[in-house]
Parts: sequence; structure tokens; C-alpha cells
Amino acid sequence: MMLIQARIKPNSKEFKIDKKEKEWIIRVKSKPDHNEANLELIKELKKRIGGCRIIKGHKSRNKIIEIPDI
Repeated sequence: MMLIQARIKPNSKEFKIDKKEKEWIIRVKSKPDHNEANLELIKELKKRIGGCRIIKGHKSRNKIIEIPDI
């Protein structure tokens, strides 16, 4: 497993992942209300990478996410 630092940007037009130096920028379509953005983040990363878990930042745009080694 690997830990990444991610900055989440809700209310985007599409789900998109960009990597800048040590931080990942992840755009999600969902609003940050009622945990919708976190749920979309987990669902999409599970489809693309095979799983993930939010370690820190459940209520913040800055998160630490655990993903499988790629």
C-alpha cells in the first residue's frame, strides 16, 4: 500500500486526476455536501486503481489516501 497527498476539487465537470510534484489534484463531479464527494472519490478510485481508503481529511479538501501499489 502507498499513501498519497490529494487535493480534492468538488463540483467539477468530470472526474479527473492530475499529479503535480508530490500532490495529486483530483476533480470530482459531486458536491461536498453529505459526504457525496468522498463517496464518489472512493468509487472512482476503486474502479481505476483497484481500491482506496481515506486515512486523513474526511471533512477537508486536503486528504491523505491509501492506495494499492501501482
